[in-house]
Amino acid sequence: MKVLKFGGTSVGTVESINQVIEIIQNNVKEGHSMAVVFSAMGGVTNRFIEIGKMAASGDTEYSEHLHSVEERHFNAIRGLIGVKQQSSLIAKIKVIFNEIEDLLRGISLIRDISPRTMDLLLSFGERLSTTIISATLNARGTEASFIDAREVIKTDSNFNNANVNFEVTDANIQKMANENSGVLCVTGFVATNDLGVTTTLGRGGSDYTASIIGAALNADLIEIWTDVNGMMTSDPRKVKKAFTIPQISYAEAMELSHFGAKVIYPPSLTPAFQKQIPVKVLNTFNAEHPGTTVSSHSGSTAYSITGISSIDDISLVNLQGNGMIGVAGVSAKLFSLLAANHISVILISQASSEHSICFAINPTDAERVKDLIEEGFEQEIAAGDIDKVVVQEHLSIIAVVGEGMKSSSGTSGKLFSVLGRNGINVVAVAQGSSELNISVVISKKDISKALNAIHERFFEVDGFTLNVFIVGPTGLIGKTLLSQINKQSAYLKANNNLNIKITGLINSRQMVINEEGIELGSWKEELVKGEKANLSEFISDVKELNLANSVFIDSTANKDIVQHYKGILQSNISIITPNKVANSSTQEAYDELKTTARRHNVQFLYETNVGAGLPIINTLQGLINSGDEIHQIEAVLSGTLAFIFNNFEAGQSFVDVVKEAKAQGFTEPDPREDLSGMDVARKILILARESGLKLEPEDVKIEPLLNDDSVKAASVEDFYVELAKDNSRFESLINEAKERGEVLRYIARLKDGKASIGLEAIGRAHPFFNLAGSENIIAFTTERYRTNPLVVKGPGAGAEVTAMGVFADIISLSSMLK
Repeated sequence: MKVLKFGGTSVGTVESINQVIEIIQNNVKEGHSMAVVFSAMGGVTNRFIEIGKMAASGDTEYSEHLHSVEERHFNAIRGLIGVKQQSSLIAKIKVIFNEIEDLLRGISLIRDISPRTMDLLLSFGERLSTTIISATLNARGTEASFIDAREVIKTDSNFNNANVNFEVTDANIQKMANENSGVLCVTGFVATNDLGVTTTLGRGGSDYTASIIGAALNADLIEIWTDVNGMMTSDPRKVKKAFTIPQISYAEAMELSHFGAKVIYPPSLTPAFQKQIPVKVLNTFNAEHPGTTVSSHSGSTAYSITGISSIDDISLVNLQGNGMIGVAGVSAKLFSLLAANHISVILISQASSEHSICFAINPTDAERVKDLIEEGFEQEIAAGDIDKVVVQEHLSIIAVVGEGMKSSSGTSGKLFSVLGRNGINVVAVAQGSSELNISVVISKKDISKALNAIHERFFEVDGFTLNVFIVGPTGLIGKTLLSQINKQSAYLKANNNLNIKITGLINSRQMVINEEGIELGSWKEELVKGEKANLSEFISDVKELNLANSVFIDSTANKDIVQHYKGILQSNISIITPNKVANSSTQEAYDELKTTARRHNVQFLYETNVGAGLPIINTLQGLINSGDEIHQIEAVLSGTLAFIFNNFEAGQSFVDVVKEAKAQGFTEPDPREDLSGMDVARKILILARESGLKLEPEDVKIEPLLNDDSVKAASVEDFYVELAKDNSRFESLINEAKERGEVLRYIARLKDGKASIGLEAIGRAHPFFNLAGSENIIAFTTERYRTNPLVVKGPGAGAEVTAMGVFADIISLSSMLK
């Protein structure tokens, strides 16, 4: 014996009803005896509620709305049954709608619709659909019996949510099954009390009807047919990577259903649980899918949890005060007060100090609950034993559910770790001793972000995903970075289980954001089709998206973007950037960004600020974090100046070497920007701050390379003229150095708490002597590397190596967030 239940979407159209009939007929062919429970056609119950309220308000247009519902049922008949067989069924349905019209006329006359009357009105939805489907089965050669559940299921008079009298009901169902043949087509959701007055089992009660019938008949299986492929690991509308749970225990299903997984109605499992009857959740529109089996045992799984559910909107009420500590009966008084006023409590959390109790409720009850508590504890509040009642709104609950948590250590740690790394604050926590459910209360705005982050962490479906937003994708560094990510993405997925999803791009002209990800092979085309660029709007959109594991990459040297860094970090979005402006402005601004990142548990990574792709900042941080003491830092930190002085030789014009450097792309359009030493000053300042010193930009002493006339020249061409006039000075420097067997190097130095930059002549013993091309080099003299400095050397400029350094920071960030 099987019991099948089909929901409103399954019987909502002619096409879907045809699929339902095919499923039933296939079961008949397989030899199964069946009771089949039907909901009202999709949306009809809500329409009847609206129509009833319209009639009660005196709105005469209710009849037009009723007519559209009537026509929908007539159209269904015309689409399901041959013309010769339609008339008798249409007549039968017309009689039912005449009853509805009479009922609504009465409601309209008395201008009132009581819960009892509403139950009667709502019962017609199931009666209509079941009448049509049972007649269709008979017309197509499958014997079927129409069963009005009101004749067998008996309840009390708690209208809208009646309680079942199982002793009487079970006997009625067994008798009904013996007296009827063929497929038993049963109206879901409805029942009657002892006086024969129509009641309902509450919204979603058709599931309950199926479970009641299955338990009474000791069914082998109960099938709940709906519009999804079973119970999912999370809400697929919020978590794209959610997947079907093949097998789940009764207890797990009850927990998930209670916390918002509306695939099945929670009370429907109780009769099945008591009789140990398996329940299958299946998809009418994908009948071949195995769906979910709910039974007494959870299925074997590689995961420590079974699913993640949520309630989107709750209010949290907090009752606290010193007078509660050690005082017996406070909780009893509080919850007795709530129970007496029919307030349902969703979650409870109490501190071990007994100083406070908080509980979650439906937001519609919040104001009433506050008034009830203030009235009930009036004396305690007046005496100061209990503080003012505080209600927090716009909150959500996430429940992590699974019997596997009992045997898996660290589930709570993983949960709170992933929330913390994504900047999601936990307002309250509740966990039962059964270790079946850990529930957390968070801000409503973070619900989607939290669900996706938790799901990814626990189920690792399709790997770990970083949501990347890039400023300056068409610049040299940004363009190269995107190319590198594209070439390496398959490797990262295969070896690191990492997905780098480009979610947003903006340059000076266009911007585009795509939550599903921008294709790396066609990002230029997508950007061109995007909106007109507006940096503030772009950043605002990034914040509002509030995606898990988000990172903002500034691949520019733009000073204006830096002003947004603090707000981005405060929105729990990490930043990676080669842009030196933020870290080389005031000490206060530098400290503020570091503090903001730390406070919001996000990363601010800028390895490429100094030395492009060279591991300079990470090396320095490693030395300091391991307890080493920095005595001196010496460095050649400009690829441009390294090239110039590596190629400047005696007998050669200095201005010609500068022109050659520009021709090869080593300098800025105006070479004076490089020769001023300001870029090197920013880099040594950043290293000074990373080593723990407090320095301002003006504290860096710069020995100027250029004379005043060269600096003040009106144009680049005029600058070349002035530089040529000053050639004898540079020629003298190179000749003197050569006579001593030395070479010229533009060196930045940090020693004794002071930073300086200048041109120096060094001998063969110096580690910088053999520097070639545009290489950067840095020497750390520390307590541990006192006699033989730690040297880092390599290309310190260029789009390829800088982009590589940014890419390395991205990989590093992914490891931190996992």
